[in-house]
Order: sequence, then structure tokens, then C-alpha cells
Amino acid sequence: MFKTQIKGIGSYLPEKLLTNKDLESMVDTTDEWILARTGISQRHVADKSQTTSDLGLIAAQRAMEHAGITASDIDFIFFATTSPDQMMPTTACVLQQKLGAKCGALDITAACSGFLYGLSISDQMIKTGAYKNILVVGAEILSRFVDYADRTTCILFGDGAGAAVVSRAPDGSTSEILGHKLDADGSLGDLLYLPAGGAKMPASIETVQEKLHYVKMNGREIFKSAVRTMSQCSKDVLEATNTDPKDIDWLVPHQANTRIIEAVAKHFDISMDKVIIDIEKMGNTSSATIPCAMTTAIGLKQIKRGDLVMLTAFGGGLTSGSILLRY
Repeated sequence: MFKTQIKGIGSYLPEKLLTNKDLESMVDTTDEWILARTGISQRHVADKSQTTSDLGLIAAQRAMEHAGITASDIDFIFFATTSPDQMMPTTACVLQQKLGAKCGALDITAACSGFLYGLSISDQMIKTGAYKNILVVGAEILSRFVDYADRTTCILFGDGAGAAVVSRAPDGSTSEILGHKLDADGSLGDLLYLPAGGAKMPASIETVQEKLHYVKMNGREIFKSAVRTMSQCSKDVLEATNTDPKDIDWLVPHQANTRIIEAVAKHFDISMDKVIIDIEKMGNTSSATIPCAMTTAIGLKQIKRGDLVMLTAFGGGLTSGSILLRY
């Protein structure tokens, strides 16, 4: 079995900003109310001309540059998103064409946990020796699926993309993915969902008029499920790898809500100065939050090679997952 490492990482956030002050004129809310309850002060919004694959392309190119590889080196592409360019072809195939890569390509629909699902699957594919370099992208344009008259959702979500090059680690490298746990609970799917647009409820005049193409969320129940599932997945990984939480250098959680992040850190008695929080300036970008937060932390020289890092996320489905790695 080979070792797997994150060889390179990159991110991209659109230039346009939507601040809490902007939302005050759109919906019944205030800057203070949003910041106190979510930790978010602004989020990025894609230009009308941009697609999800466009955002993913920039993040992918930056990750490849960081890894020192080209498109010809990529053996497979995973594209995690709940806001694809279209139903078919997959956004992964669209990205493959834009990169000029010659490889397999597949979308992952696991909402905010999608990037971790992609990393976990890539780890198994590389460990067996079947592949050497896999590109994992998490990208979203959620602004087009949010009702800006619904303050429970419009204050949270933003657009962005993050990507990682997952590669076979060279002999002697201390950088590797140590363990992971993926989970899901379909019985809680109605806590966070997008009703229309699929085969169950195809687009129609009625679905548009009834605003069924927008994200629906039960915030109170999502909060409780998020803390429980991220804590449990992380606990399972720590036990499986015989790792003490005190040995973790950095916790990189899904950037959904500051209070959720604090609750998960408290569960493991991890000091907040060891937790990467990047939500204030970008909001919840779903599958892109973890690679975006990691890219920023690595750029600021917080996360360094050799550090022990725990990644954890939850998302619609409900899905969840955690990965322990030595960066």
C-alpha cells in the first residue's frame, strides 16, 4: 500500500462582495444580528457570466501550480458540488475539458461534506497503486439557489472554490492521510434540501412560482446535528488511528457557523487558537469551505508541513465526515 499526501492546494473567491449591510436593505436583518449568530460579515458572489466550473478551474490551476504538476499529470478528477453547471454532462467533465486533461472525471454530490468525500475516495485509489495524482475540487455558486427574502438562508451562503492535488507520497515523506470516516443519515434529509429540479419534481411554472428551486433549511435542528455528527466522525478517526486529541496541531472544520465550530472544538477540549476559522470574510461556501480555509492558513504559514491536521464537515443528506492527516 502506498501513502497518500496533499501535494498542493488552492482556492478562488469571486471579486463581488455581499456584506451584511447590503443584506439589511434586502431582508429583515441587521449586521449585528448576523455577525452574532453566524460569525459572518460578508460573502462572495459570482459574476453572472461565471459558472461553477469557472470557479473550480481557477482553484484547480492554483492547486496544480502549488503542487508543481500540469494537466497531463492528472489521473482522475473529482468535482464536489451541489450547484453544478447543469445536470449533464457532469461539472467534472466540463472542468476536464477546460484543463485539457485526459483522465476519468466524476461529480460528488455530498453537499458541504463533498470535498472530504473526494479526499477519502482519492486516498483509497492512490493507496492501491491505481493512480498517482488526483484532483479534488469543491466549488459552489449557491447565490443562485438562495431566496434573498428568506433570512434563515440568504445570510449564510456564498460562492467560491477550493481544490487539492492528492498524490502518492514519495518514500520517506512524513506527509500522509492517516485515516478517515464518512457517514450519512438519510432520515434527516429534510433538514437541509432543495425541493425542485430533479426527477421527483421537475421544473415547472408552479415550482418556480412556489420558490421550490431555493435551499430550505431547519437551522435549529441542523445546528444540533452538525455538532453531533462532526464530533462523532472525528472521534471515530481518532480512535481508529490511536490519536490523542491533544496531539492535533490544527482543526479545520466546515465553515458554516462560528458557534458550531466552537462547540466541536469544545467537545475535544481543543483550544480555539488551534482552530482555523475563515468564515467571517467568505460565509458558507459549502464544499469549498475546507480547501479555502486550508489555503488561507497555509498561505499565512499557520499550517506547515508536518503538522497534524483534522478536517471535519457536515452537509445536506445529511452527510458528514472527518479526515486526519499529517500535512
